[in-house]
Amino acid sequence: MDTCTLLAFVGTGAGAVTAVAAAPLVLGAVGFTAGGVAAGSSAASLMSAVAAANGGGVAAGSLVAGLQAAGAAGIPAAANAIIGTLGGAAGAALSSYYCS
Repeated sequence: MDTCTLLAFVGTGAGAVTAVAAAPLVLGAVGFTAGGVAAGSSAASLMSAVAAANGGGVAAGSLVAGLQAAGAAGIPAAANAIIGTLGGAAGAALSSYYCS
């Protein structure tokens, strides 16, 4: 196996693992927490804007509702699979950049 192929495998795996591990941390950092939306956070600003645009409420099933549910209850397995796939693709792209 040549160096670039090995780097592609490692980059893909590292990207996938990093994305899945970082996603809950990012949700919490922007304000989607287990206790609800953190006051004064980016999540609070987003929720406020969405509520204002929808006549005072956030629609069930909307992106904001989904992010809050993930922050409160954890990211579902299907979403983790998508996040891992995107992270793996990013890792593969970065590794191919270094081998071109």
